[in-house]
Amino acid sequence: MSEPRWLQHYPPDTPREIGEIGYRNLPALLAESTARYAGAIAFTQCMPNGMNGSLRYDVVDRLADEFAVYLREVAGLEQGDQVAVQMPNCLSYPVVVLGILKAGCVLVNTNPLYTATEMTHQFADSGARALVIIDMFADRLPEVLPKTRIETVVTVRISEFFPRVIARVIRSVQRYGSRTLPPITVEHTTLHAALAAGRERRGGTDLETYLEGIGPDSLAALQYTGGTTGVSKGAMLSHGNLVANTLQMIAMSRPFIEPGRETVLTALPLYHVFAFTVNLLGFYYMGGRNILIPSPRPPSNLKRAFENYPVTWLTGVNTLFNALLNERWFLEYPPRMLRASAAGGMALHHSVAERWREVTGTPIVEGYGLTESSPVLTFNPLGGTVKDGSIGIPVPSTEIRCVADDGSALPPGQPGELVARGPQIMQGYWQQPEETGETLKDGWLHTGDIAEMDEDGYFRIVDRKKDMILVSGFNVYPNEVEECIAALPAVREAGVIGVPDVKMGEAVRAYVVADDPAPSEADIIAHCRTHLTAYKVPRGVEFLDELPKNLIGKILRRDLRKDADASAPPETPDSTPGSPAESGRA
Repeated sequence: MSEPRWLQHYPPDTPREIGEIGYRNLPALLAESTARYAGAIAFTQCMPNGMNGSLRYDVVDRLADEFAVYLREVAGLEQGDQVAVQMPNCLSYPVVVLGILKAGCVLVNTNPLYTATEMTHQFADSGARALVIIDMFADRLPEVLPKTRIETVVTVRISEFFPRVIARVIRSVQRYGSRTLPPITVEHTTLHAALAAGRERRGGTDLETYLEGIGPDSLAALQYTGGTTGVSKGAMLSHGNLVANTLQMIAMSRPFIEPGRETVLTALPLYHVFAFTVNLLGFYYMGGRNILIPSPRPPSNLKRAFENYPVTWLTGVNTLFNALLNERWFLEYPPRMLRASAAGGMALHHSVAERWREVTGTPIVEGYGLTESSPVLTFNPLGGTVKDGSIGIPVPSTEIRCVADDGSALPPGQPGELVARGPQIMQGYWQQPEETGETLKDGWLHTGDIAEMDEDGYFRIVDRKKDMILVSGFNVYPNEVEECIAALPAVREAGVIGVPDVKMGEAVRAYVVADDPAPSEADIIAHCRTHLTAYKVPRGVEFLDELPKNLIGKILRRDLRKDADASAPPETPDSTPGSPAESGRA
């Protein structure tokens, strides 16, 4: 069998295989770093006004131990129980997540902006027994909890672990200024109280017993995604999957990551699998300092972080890089210590990549992955050949092919479905054997994306096989939005597609057939805002007499896209990137 073409483009120090993994689970992987960098700062949370708090490696480890004890000895959870976590980037996140893993429990990452409807589905489907939630959104719980198995609720403050005076100022602004602290009417425990309870019982507890039997094949996280079919379900990521992908990512970029000396700015949400694996696990393993940004919008929220800390790495999506390039403060004072940036989640526009390199004088590379692959599958090699518009080459220990409909491998230059296999590929979808069987075939993950490989072994995403829409790197599935719209009185049917958007990559557009009296465009958008996260809400609604359908009555979204393309105004050339192509959709 011939050698894969991409291996010749690996940088000199990049191994072809990551070899035998010497860590039986994620806590074992991270324990090594905790010991090596104990006194160093692991996480700093930076607010838009510059107020901040930090935690050292040894403190994170101690607090995580206390939370693990709380979960097992006080809350009564058992090994393998699911714990949902719903919070933005903050100092509490790594403490809680590492505590869950140390307790031998399973993490269920949840978007804090989810509506009550979305929360109910994810919590009920995962079978979560406990929830850790930011207190700003706890007012949704009375509607959600009765429909789930959740027995324990722990609330977190955005200012948790900040110096006392600063924490009081932030709390006061939340309570009296922005009024973002609703009353919590369900039974709950604060994180402070939970840690105190765990600390009280910590002395007589051997935490190693919590991890007995937790090995590479043990479930570590349920990471929810629409997958390749659009039905929200939990990708089962094992300890081995996440350990392997962490090591694969490090192996591919090691020449640009110096152990114990990197500062990564984490603006992407840690509940998203890209930031979870790359920023949280990867940079913790390498002894880096994570600068946590609770919200990157507006982009001026990042200004003080860039000013106050020696940022050497930035991960993001195309929209983030483009937004920064349109900020005067960033253009006038680009980060002086930046070494490299990594883009994923959506296509990195060529114009953005080119301008980023021009402004910062540093490389920016694009990768590709899916939630189902933990997520990294490919990466443009730092220190090697970087091809704009390409998702790069497979990371070590990963095989990728473009295949025809019959599963046969296609030669370079011929587009086909991208399939992959390697140690980072999920175990399957939680309680969805049929969906698992459609996606995992003979050990190969069928991504649903159409790609082609060039003569050098670099891959490029050509088109999507499914109708998934990418809004600022987040997946939007037409079925969910259509179902939401169809619930409105007088709506007979709805079709939803993605249309090019210069700011978000794509925007959601809805086509509606309605009876008189028909709801207005504003009525439909307002209804969607009530039941869907903001990025899923249509940016526009058009009313039709009928939707295009095939002979069996299925709505032809491709015909709606043709109509959208035909009615779109011509683009005016300027510095704004043009229509995106999908890649790196994890």
